[in-house]
Amino acid sequence: MRIHCKILTIALCLGVFLLLYFFGGNTADDPPPPPPPPPLLRHTAEDRKLPSFPAASALGKIVSLKVGKPPEAPKQIRRENSRGGNASAKLRKKSEHGQSGLKLPQGEDVMHLAVVACGNRLEETLTMVKSALLFSIKKIRFHIFAEEELKEQFEKELSRWPRPLSSKLQYTLYPITFSVGNAEEWKKLFKPCAAQRLFLPVILKDVDSLLYVDTDVLFLRPMDDIWKFLKAFNSTQLAAMAPEHEIPKIGWYSRFARHPFYGVTGVNSGVMLMNLTRIRSTLFKNSMIASGLSWEDLLHPLYQKYKNHITWGDQDLLNIIFHYNPECLYTFPCQWNYRPDHCMYGSNCKGAEEEGVSILHGNRGVYHDDKQPAFKVVYDSIHDYPVEENLFQSLFYPLQTKFLDTVNTLCGRVPQVFLKQIEKTMKAVFEQKVVRHARLPRRQRR
Repeated sequence: MRIHCKILTIALCLGVFLLLYFFGGNTADDPPPPPPPPPLLRHTAEDRKLPSFPAASALGKIVSLKVGKPPEAPKQIRRENSRGGNASAKLRKKSEHGQSGLKLPQGEDVMHLAVVACGNRLEETLTMVKSALLFSIKKIRFHIFAEEELKEQFEKELSRWPRPLSSKLQYTLYPITFSVGNAEEWKKLFKPCAAQRLFLPVILKDVDSLLYVDTDVLFLRPMDDIWKFLKAFNSTQLAAMAPEHEIPKIGWYSRFARHPFYGVTGVNSGVMLMNLTRIRSTLFKNSMIASGLSWEDLLHPLYQKYKNHITWGDQDLLNIIFHYNPECLYTFPCQWNYRPDHCMYGSNCKGAEEEGVSILHGNRGVYHDDKQPAFKVVYDSIHDYPVEENLFQSLFYPLQTKFLDTVNTLCGRVPQVFLKQIEKTMKAVFEQKVVRHARLPRRQRR
């Protein structure tokens, strides 16, 4: 018993000794508690709410050392990411249009648009200019060729435009001039002054690329979109036009032409996109001189040879030129030059049925008579639209309502063809103006 008591006493003493030993040793080895972080560091971590980045020890050191001012490394990374995003967007955009042999000037932010107005075409021209300015994104430089008696009227009318349009308007007025041949003969070729378009590469020597349109053309979407076709040109193409017709059996050229023309149905020159630099530097094949002729040297001999066989004047001459030089022409779909021919014999422009009309061409005077009310409704709506008022309330809704009266007409039977693209365009304009500060991810915007 005594032995057991002694052993128990020794064990208890040993346990107390060990407890005292471990407790005292740990206390001596622990470092003093760290001081609380300075107020500036706590404030910086909370208020800056720095974005998370991939693990990088160097970046962590920079952030912890530079306590007094915002760290520079995260900003640099954001800028690099932004540049990378823009580069990716450009690559995607380029892939959409294919490889291009055309190099547009760097920093080119201005689009050039030319129109020729003679006789009673003042109001039509002003309405065309208005439609281009309403929807386009980049700046447009207008080159207006007009008879002397119309110049003053243009300046007077354009000076009255409200600021939303006048602030974006840049234009130059030119006289009607022809560099070769008899000026009066050129002026009376087909419609008054229409042949002026043939001389644009010669007159506008400082312009690289240009969109020419007839006065009876209306933009139902931004001009920027047709301007992008320049990037789709290959290394030999220097102009773009739409076919004159989609169906050879009812096309004019395929049935009645007495001269060479482009392709199966010919092309319509009412909307013509041109790389003027290439046109000026190209020798064009022809049926007169084997070595080829420059654009300026080709026009007058070509006219002299075919003047007794052409019906549509300058358009026929363009068809002859591109008949012998088909590799120089890019053809864009019919919705970019939509005319009564595309609906008066039944709907035959599939692109317009799917996407809507992009550019409306009211030839045959349909804006001013009752032969094709669908065309007239669009023209009147844009002509009468009060610029400073809401696009949907004062332009689209009245246009939509007026179309109800055209559904029993040849072209009015397919109202979505006329309304689809303009509705889409106005939505985009609204979002740009009203929701311009909302930055959605690129994939969502596309």
